[in-house]
Amino acid sequence: MGAHESMEHAEHAEHASGSNKNIALLIAVIALFLALSEMLGKSAQTESISKNVEASNLWAFFQAKSIRRTQIQTAAEQGKLTLGAATDDAVKAALTKQIDTWEKTAARYRSEPETGEGTEQLAKRAKEAEAARDVATDKYHHYEYASAMFQIAIVLASASIITGMAWLAAASGLLMLGGLAMTGFGLFWPHLLHVLHLH
Repeated sequence: MGAHESMEHAEHAEHASGSNKNIALLIAVIALFLALSEMLGKSAQTESISKNVEASNLWAFFQAKSIRRTQIQTAAEQGKLTLGAATDDAVKAALTKQIDTWEKTAARYRSEPETGEGTEQLAKRAKEAEAARDVATDKYHHYEYASAMFQIAIVLASASIITGMAWLAAASGLLMLGGLAMTGFGLFWPHLLHVLHLH
């Protein structure tokens, strides 16, 4: 091997080494993005589960209050029937007072803004928890797709080092950008997949 060929071989090896360093840096950056998307995904998943439990608890409380309210309203209606048949003034006064108490309790069970525990407030809070759960679930799906893109990008970048095929590194870079876009959609436009699915 002549000196000229030897120099060309050294330059080629140096170029390959520099290229490999760039791809190794790309892999490190993609791994960082992967860690972030995994962390965001886990957080969104936890939020989704938490809001689902909260909504279930609120709906259970709503049902219990609704049943109790119906029982009290029934008692008040029966009291009114009994009141119509009563002849004793003392009995009428006691029944009237009890019916009034029942009706006030039933009204409080329907709406109790100060505690947020009337059936109207409970239904509103349960729907808000369900909406928050749905947003968190949508975010989680975006982060899952982003993580998959980052993982495949790492595999392609690693393969490009072994094979020397530059197009694998380029594909890896494109997938990294796709993963970043999915992460951004998860953060700022979590309903995107639903919008695309509906059209």
